[in-house]
Amino acid sequence: MPSLLEQLMQYSVVVADTGDLDAIRKFNPVDATTNPSLVLKAVQSGQYDALVQDILGEVKAQFPNDMPAQIEQASDRLTVSMGAKILEHVPGRVSTEVDAKLSFDREGSIEKAHALIELYKGLGISTDRVLIKLAATWEGIRAAEVLEQEGIQCNLTLIFSPVQAQACADANVFLISPFVGRILDWYKKQSPDRLYPPAEEPGVVSVRDIYRDFHAQGKETIVMGASFRNVGEIIALAGCDRLTISPNLLEELAQTEGTLERALIDDNLATEQVEPIGENEFRWKMNDDAMATEKLAEGIRGFAQDQKTLEALLSERLLLI
Repeated sequence: MPSLLEQLMQYSVVVADTGDLDAIRKFNPVDATTNPSLVLKAVQSGQYDALVQDILGEVKAQFPNDMPAQIEQASDRLTVSMGAKILEHVPGRVSTEVDAKLSFDREGSIEKAHALIELYKGLGISTDRVLIKLAATWEGIRAAEVLEQEGIQCNLTLIFSPVQAQACADANVFLISPFVGRILDWYKKQSPDRLYPPAEEPGVVSVRDIYRDFHAQGKETIVMGASFRNVGEIIALAGCDRLTISPNLLEELAQTEGTLERALIDDNLATEQVEPIGENEFRWKMNDDAMATEKLAEGIRGFAQDQKTLEALLSERLLLI
């Protein structure tokens, strides 16, 4: 009998949520996603030590006596070089994230996205193999709108609310990553004793509703469920356009046999029309949703902190050269 992972791949595009090359080679995903936390983890693993050392030597020579420039350039080049390594092992795309500190800076996000794309081009990698990853703030969505018009496709992350998803679809964003596990975390914190069957978890319901809304409206924006806590959540979303899954859950799915049925089905009936969401409505609905507001802010802070830790690590290594 085929494994749950093999069956899942028949219904959804499976994406590896990791920078671990061994895991990517093992599970053969179509795409891979990274973020500052995953980049930091990969660097700390030692798997990229030779690459880190080469990059640090380059920036040290290129920007002598300018430590801030050395650190920024080293971080960007490392992230892109890791993405390039990943692309050697996946047929599709890699998502590369803009610095979380730019989450409320439209122009800064656009500028950083351009810089990352140019670094990829310098390594011989075309734009159509990269997704620029941005936090789904109002400013991040507006930056993505500009980038999409330029032919730079985007992955909007840290989505916890339908208003974020709808605003992304209005902006013709290529792909969104609504989070499942982090939504559950919030509700479990509010009611620690409550138990949710996977199909009824608030995060699963949120992704399912976004998927159904997009397909009912004929939206082309891809829905990629993310941030899973257990395989039950993944099974409950089988059939979602894409699912980005961590190595430990990919392993569990690969080692488990059984019958997996498609949970989300596109009936191809684009019958609903909705008005685009404006800035005032977006900000009010986010403000009115305590979970989405808190988890978005927490996610941005977390990514920013991991970026800061990565930069401190690079700074320490630069001082040794």
